Amino acid sequence: MTGYSDPMAVVRQYVDAFNNGDEKAMAAVCADPMQILDGMSPHVWQGPTAAEDWWRAALTEGEHVGASGYRIDLDEPRHVDVTVDFAYVVVPCTFSYNLQGEQVTQTGAVFTAALGKVGTDWRLRAWAWAKG
Repeated sequence: MTGYSDPMAVVRQYVDAFNNGDEKAMAAVCADPMQILDGMSPHVWQGPTAAEDWWRAALTEGEHVGASGYRIDLDEPRHVDVTVDFAYVVVPCTFSYNLQGEQVTQTGAVFTAALGKVGTDWRLRAWAWAKG
């Protein structure tokens, strides 16, 4: 994955990979090390395999509670602040999934990411999810 000169493009690429259930594509846009903060226990994942570890935990949690069909729809970003080789992105979004046969839609969620340049390309260094 190369050529992303816009931090928001990297966030979109990560979310597209999430929506497609592609953990390798999620990991491809992450820096090493990576950190994830999420409402799901154990709440923090970090290190070179953070994205893949988090995805496997999300699938395991989904199996446990009967959730599947995850999808994030991004709104327009509130912030895309760039300072030389670092960026901070805050994006409101909607999260939807199937829970035991019922469609659930969570509005008002926020995806917040810190990015850094690796060579000439932006990579996610950390992200956090806040429920709506």
